[in-house]
Amino acid sequence: MSNSLDGQVALVTGADSGIGRAVARELAGAGANIAIVYLHDTEGADASARDVAAAGRRAHTAQVDVRDQRGVADLFDIVSDRLGVPRILVNCAGIGAGGIPVAETTGDDWDRVIRTDLYGPFYCCRHFVQARKRAGGRGKIVNITSVHEAIPSPGNAAYGAAKGGLLTPTRSLALEVAPDRINVNAVAPGLIHTPMTEARIQDPEKRRAAEAQIPLGRPGEPWEVARLVLYLAEPDSDYVTGQSFTIDGGLEMNWGQGA
Repeated sequence: MSNSLDGQVALVTGADSGIGRAVARELAGAGANIAIVYLHDTEGADASARDVAAAGRRAHTAQVDVRDQRGVADLFDIVSDRLGVPRILVNCAGIGAGGIPVAETTGDDWDRVIRTDLYGPFYCCRHFVQARKRAGGRGKIVNITSVHEAIPSPGNAAYGAAKGGLLTPTRSLALEVAPDRINVNAVAPGLIHTPMTEARIQDPEKRRAAEAQIPLGRPGEPWEVARLVLYLAEPDSDYVTGQSFTIDGGLEMNWGQGA
């Protein structure tokens, strides 16, 4: 078991399930204590905390709506008090657009996705950078975007707007905080087997259609994404910043084939 993150504190949003839970497990396995941030799934958050404890690390669970500026500010104060100032931030919390065409998308539908998937990471990044500057700098931010930061998904314009929107501030922030030795990167997953995609993956017809577009012929697993996040959180990636890493089984390369 690696101890590359021994004693560091990682704050992971959406850590109650899917990619977030896998990230919490991987970072704990590398020695980090984990702040597990979740919205509704208390059982899932508790299960993630048990994973962290099984790795011999400390966990703090926090029920926070990342759309709430005040709640995010309080989160960083509480985590700093309970575990220490976070050295790693992984923004995993997110929701989908539900397959609603643009012409049928209400303002509330749009706001719900944008505020969760774009404002939430912004609030967390802002408070993380402030905390790291007060602590003397250094740290790692990993924003989970999507292949839809770059490629269209009909019926999911709000999701694409949020994920595409997150990529540019990721890069802008990387330039801003490079003098503080804070690295900022994105990970852009394709179809990953998570609760958000469970219905599509379990439907044989929809799964076959999706896998036909993926050169490697299968959905990814959360741990595969988490291993990439772990690299970006470790000292080995200290010379990497402002980048987006696609992990999608070749899906993005295959987009538009047959034109």
